[in-house]
Amino acid sequence: MALKATIFKADLQIADMDRNYYHDHALTLARHPSETDERMMVRLLAYALHASEALAFGKGLSTEDEPDLWQRDLTGAIELWIDVGQPEEKRIRRACGRARRVVVYAYGGRGADVWWDQVGGKLERNRNLSVTLLPAAASQALARLAQRNMQLHCTIQDQQVWLGDAAQRVQVELDAVLVSPAGLGR
Repeated sequence: MALKATIFKADLQIADMDRNYYHDHALTLARHPSETDERMMVRLLAYALHASEALAFGKGLSTEDEPDLWQRDLTGAIELWIDVGQPEEKRIRRACGRARRVVVYAYGGRGADVWWDQVGGKLERNRNLSVTLLPAAASQALARLAQRNMQLHCTIQDQQVWLGDAAQRVQVELDAVLVSPAGLGR
């Protein structure tokens, strides 16, 4: 018998002063059985950083043709493709060919640094790609916020991010290792 996804609900209040975006979102996240709380919360952080009414979660880890999050325009063209973790170089290149903007949020401490050292030189020529490394301490602290029903608030200002609930708050410093030359960063 196949294991089913675990459903998490998040009421997320976003105050993004960098983009002048102030909205509340009621989100449903399906956590794949092989997905960790850390990865799921990095997906939630990526949502907060790019939030819009059109941004949606992909079908999850078991679907190779979809990102973790994406935004399509009215014609169905992919405006924004977001992956978290350490995706394969081939997957990222394919995404760059399909989407106007591609953003990767890598986490995992030293593992993310090693991943970037291996693929960074090959991906730098993709003009629509931005890559950000998240500090291991921050992504692990985000994992501790995970609950089946979450009431979260996120404040973003000057590339500093604070995500928390009533009991704790996590500060995340974004380390952009590749910013799209076309000026299409976050």
